[in-house]
Amino acid sequence: MLAILPLLNKDLKLTMATLEEATTIILDRIGTTGCERVPLLDALGRTLAEDLAAPYDLPGCDTSAMDGFAVRSAEASPGVRLAVRAFIPAGTTAPAPLEPNSAARIMTGAPIPPGADTVVPFEEVREEADTVILPSPVTGESHIRLRGAEIASGATILRRGTEIGVHQVSLLASCSHAVVPVYRRPRVAILCTGDELVELGTAPGAGQVVNSNAFALAAAVKEAGALPEILDIARDSREKHLALLAQGLKADVLITSAGVCGGDRDLVRGALSELGVEPLFWKVAIRPGGPSACGVKGNTPVFSLPGTPSATLIGFELLVRPVLLKMLGRQTFFRRRIAATLEVPLRNRPGALGVVAVQARFSAGKLIIEKARSRSGRNEPFTPNALALLPKERSDFAPGDQVEALLLAPSLAMEE
Repeated sequence: MLAILPLLNKDLKLTMATLEEATTIILDRIGTTGCERVPLLDALGRTLAEDLAAPYDLPGCDTSAMDGFAVRSAEASPGVRLAVRAFIPAGTTAPAPLEPNSAARIMTGAPIPPGADTVVPFEEVREEADTVILPSPVTGESHIRLRGAEIASGATILRRGTEIGVHQVSLLASCSHAVVPVYRRPRVAILCTGDELVELGTAPGAGQVVNSNAFALAAAVKEAGALPEILDIARDSREKHLALLAQGLKADVLITSAGVCGGDRDLVRGALSELGVEPLFWKVAIRPGGPSACGVKGNTPVFSLPGTPSATLIGFELLVRPVLLKMLGRQTFFRRRIAATLEVPLRNRPGALGVVAVQARFSAGKLIIEKARSRSGRNEPFTPNALALLPKERSDFAPGDQVEALLLAPSLAMEE
């Protein structure tokens, strides 16, 4: 099976893709996960898998929109004195009919008694003993919420594909949807490879590095709404790779880190081929992250990302995250991109889309890129909130130039 790989590398369309081609190829092959029903609060942040309808009218009867007096508008001429014959608090289920030439003291949300057709707020009347005097004329259906005025029975309240937030939970609770159909969260297996890796909590020795990619990828998977599963480290042997990759292929998605660049001990490609994974592309024309590969086995997409931490997260952001969002039933798969102005110079090696982790801010409604991660690794650690996307045709970008930026931080997107 390993002999297939050189032949595949001769097929440029299979082995090298632009970012747009790569995302199109994989998104066209992957659908949503199945539907599951979860308690209402557990649906927060999930995506609705079916249209949902109102099982009854809201409100379920004509109710008062104000604290006041329920009266007949025909009897409520200016200066008339009406006897207060009833008190109707919220929660009353069957108020008695309103007597002629009388008023009923009524609270907000209480049902309108039969015979009444309007509510006069407390502040618009004068009370004397057990009577109420109406100084001004009133009209019918004032301050009344009519049955079904908000939602009619059988009306669709939320459409499939809606992301469920706080306001959607409120609406679903109002319609007594205690259990909600949502797209199942995909299980994402994460496999990092290499003899140089040591587990989290272990001080690395000479030539060793902590398996940070596993936790960075798990955090990114979780942030996207899926369920990460970190597998054991795949040491540099064919048997270990085959066993752990086979385990990972039981998940809904498999992500590997390192072992795809074609070195003597880069075993991922060959092992995936032996396990029957159909390759879709082996390289993407982006830098860093070019050696990123993707394949499928059955319904399971497999993403093989480079081992450099920055390239791993860039590969996840640009290739894996959109697929997870589609599996989760989201209607939008990609983060927002907007034009940004540079305050710092950037460089790219022509021939591939340059992707640079940056810090950006909004100023006077414009996005400004104020700091960039150096590829030399000499700058202090910083947390990027955007990715600068540098066209493959240019190498040098000076302060004042405009480039496209992909916004990573929700708080940054809201600053504009």
